[in-house]
Amino acid sequence: MQQQDTRPTPEGPCTDAAGTAIKTVNLALQGGGAHGAFAWGVLDQLLRDGRIGIDGISATSAGAMNAVVLASGYAEGGREGARRALDAFWARIAHAASAVPGAWASAAFANRFEFSPLFPAFDVFVRLFSPYQFNPINFNPLRTILEQCVDFEPLRANDRITLFLSATNVRTGKVRVFENAEITVDAVLASACLPTVFQAVEIDGEAYWDGGYMGNPPIFPLIYGCQSRDVVVVHLNPVTRPDVPRTATEIINRSSEIAFNSSLLRELRAIDFITRLIDEGKIIDGSVKRMLIHSIDAEGAMPSLGVNSKLNAGWEFLTHLKALGQQKAAEWLAANYEHLAVRSTADFSLYL
Repeated sequence: MQQQDTRPTPEGPCTDAAGTAIKTVNLALQGGGAHGAFAWGVLDQLLRDGRIGIDGISATSAGAMNAVVLASGYAEGGREGARRALDAFWARIAHAASAVPGAWASAAFANRFEFSPLFPAFDVFVRLFSPYQFNPINFNPLRTILEQCVDFEPLRANDRITLFLSATNVRTGKVRVFENAEITVDAVLASACLPTVFQAVEIDGEAYWDGGYMGNPPIFPLIYGCQSRDVVVVHLNPVTRPDVPRTATEIINRSSEIAFNSSLLRELRAIDFITRLIDEGKIIDGSVKRMLIHSIDAEGAMPSLGVNSKLNAGWEFLTHLKALGQQKAAEWLAANYEHLAVRSTADFSLYL
């Protein structure tokens, strides 16, 4: 199906066949396990709204999976095709989780999503044994799900939505950004490779772990590789928490959140600094692009979810997060659509 291009033009936002103004943005999708279902809801609402075009997506881990599924579905069937593809992907995730002995997801939902009976044992297990020991055949159920949901060959040839998927090079500690032509199922799995759970993913002789260590997600590819100046960051990891963690699990969870947010916060601080230099007239030659940053998050809800809920792939929990994402995206659109292509709407005080 031939889809109308919704990328921005030098003259400003374009319009669709019905004359609706389309404002084109870039998306930055964080990783966060099952919490990626919140981003599923955000993406579903943005696609359903019809006034938002997507120029590029920078993504990590669960965000990378959302990104490739969306782009694959969009290439085949436009916005509705992308929505259907995301629905099918998360349904397959829930179906695979339902086969796990113990059915932790249902119990987790019954207790406000905060408790997974298998989590304490799993947490201890992965601290004692490496995936090279407990999973020597390197089985990863996500591989099958991705291969079922994403047609990678046309995705690599498609330039309608520019993708940037991040992984961390184990040997050098540097971020590796995979662009459309390089994206395979291995690239997506590398972006989502938690080293305590999965063996490192090898690509072209290099080993990769989860991209969240060095970019969750990185913003710089969107600055240099996309035309739109607007970047909408979909946060999964809480930037702030009201209480000091006390238990061992809470401490580990919060330290992980801080580590996985650090690279993104550094980039946002740098963007804020450059923006202030431009506004103060200290950079006037036009050599630096003025980026507009926006944020969709669930800071009021996500902090109540413990680290164990990131493993809760029960359908009820996933659709709860999807509904929350839809709600937050609708609220964000109502408050901020008019400001796209005009000014940043993110609260930079959270990042400074």
